[in-house]
Amino acid sequence: MRQIFLDTETTGLSAENGDRIIEIGCVELVGRKLTGHNKHFYLNPERDSHEDALKVHGISNEFLKDKPRFSAVVVELLDYLQGAEIIIHNAPFDVSFLDKELELIGRAPIRHCVGKVTDSLMMAKEMFPGKRNSLNALCDRLDVDNSGRTLHGALLDAELLADVYINLTRGQNSLMMDVGSSAQDGDSAPLINLSTFELPLLAANDQEIADHEKLLADLDKVSKGKTVWRMMSGI
Repeated sequence: MRQIFLDTETTGLSAENGDRIIEIGCVELVGRKLTGHNKHFYLNPERDSHEDALKVHGISNEFLKDKPRFSAVVVELLDYLQGAEIIIHNAPFDVSFLDKELELIGRAPIRHCVGKVTDSLMMAKEMFPGKRNSLNALCDRLDVDNSGRTLHGALLDAELLADVYINLTRGQNSLMMDVGSSAQDGDSAPLINLSTFELPLLAANDQEIADHEKLLADLDKVSKGKTVWRMMSGI
């Protein structure tokens, strides 16, 4: 399934109270590879941005006056998103704005168009309980360069989110290891099956045990004592 990382900038915080989308950025990932087939729109929201929102995105009301309205780009946007998994950081916020824009022009909610909506913020909270999981915090934690992010921008944030997601979901799925930097003339790179080796067992040192206990305590705190191993062990 195609994966689309999506971000919006808005005139304020509440779609239900009349705030509108002013920018949409989308970045496509296929087979964990960025394709470069991205989408980016600035939109005329037909209203001014709140002062606090301007401080976040820096997109002036004057700049947006000659930009298209959402209704003018909706077909292109929905065609692009059709059937894909949409990955959004704090998805309920952006989805509420997209759904309100679609409602205003008589169209069905965004979930009727896409294959799946994934909230990367919820993913991060599960992986890093008790930690800060804003996009900036995740960039710092996962070594994603966000030095160019002085203001929020939908396309830039979608690009950063794609890099964060790739690092967040990177894992070892088998005990097979590539040998050699690249394949030549269509030949597959040789593989070594690590399961044939007898691997040494390394015991955790005192600092590692202490770090592990601290992580378990953080998980207990976040779950309010409802972690599975505590309930099963009766601890």
